[in-house]
Amino acid sequence: MNYFPFGRRLPLRITFWFGIAVIALFALVPAVAVFGISFTDIRGLPGLPVNWVGFDNYVRWFSPAKIGYNLNALRNTLVFSFVVVIVTNILAVSIAILFNQKMRGTTYFRAVVFLPTILGVVVIGLIWSLIFNPNAGPAATVWSWFGADSAFFGDPNMALGLVIFVQIWMGLGINVVIYLAGLQAIPEDLYEAANIDGASAWQRFRTITIPLLAPSITANILLSIVGTLQNYQLAYVLTGPNNSATQLLSLAIFSQAFGGNATSGLGQSQGYAATISVIQFFIVALFSFLVLIYLRRREARL
Repeated sequence: MNYFPFGRRLPLRITFWFGIAVIALFALVPAVAVFGISFTDIRGLPGLPVNWVGFDNYVRWFSPAKIGYNLNALRNTLVFSFVVVIVTNILAVSIAILFNQKMRGTTYFRAVVFLPTILGVVVIGLIWSLIFNPNAGPAATVWSWFGADSAFFGDPNMALGLVIFVQIWMGLGINVVIYLAGLQAIPEDLYEAANIDGASAWQRFRTITIPLLAPSITANILLSIVGTLQNYQLAYVLTGPNNSATQLLSLAIFSQAFGGNATSGLGQSQGYAATISVIQFFIVALFSFLVLIYLRRREARL
């Protein structure tokens, strides 16, 4: 019996190559262009000549004058990504398991958890800026009960932690949905057999849920890593582009390309911004590749 969905292979080939063309046009070509721009001194202003500078932008990134700022941005990015990925996935698994139970109000609570995902970054930034308003926000009121005050997003000791908190709140919903889909694909017969054999809740979780949820865990962790290592919008909206406590690599790219950065002392330069983006690409690719290898091997062991 022929299970091929088309009468001929031509429609499938046309669809496939059309998809490849779209990916090449909107992903591959811009990526190659950015890599090429990183070897120039382009500044995006009309009338200015564009010169080929070779590896000068890369040398500049590692130069003594810039390395302190760049390492701070890299450190903040890694801390931001690590905490968000770990905490979000632990919370998402726990919430998904809870929502997978048969109880009243589950649909409502699913909608509540997913709601922040559909809000725009600017809306979320406005909401939490009002909540953490140091003059009249609810958080300032609670803080005053303990005889203390804080600038919150303006406090260098709290700013990154608060941005991480808001990012977890904003991105939790999509992780929960993916885990919930994975949980609902696990046959109930396995849990019933485990119950008959006298397995505890922890044993069922460790021997049934985690192994069969492994593909969802891999997908969520990889998506979280790639997303957080490239994230800058929330930090930009909540703390601005020049706060060293929340400076991220992606935010440095945005500042260099479109607005300059007073903190780093660097003027607007699309060539230098492209250089940072190339460095960021290799960092994201390296971490994603290493984590993918580890998670795939873990899936095989489970």
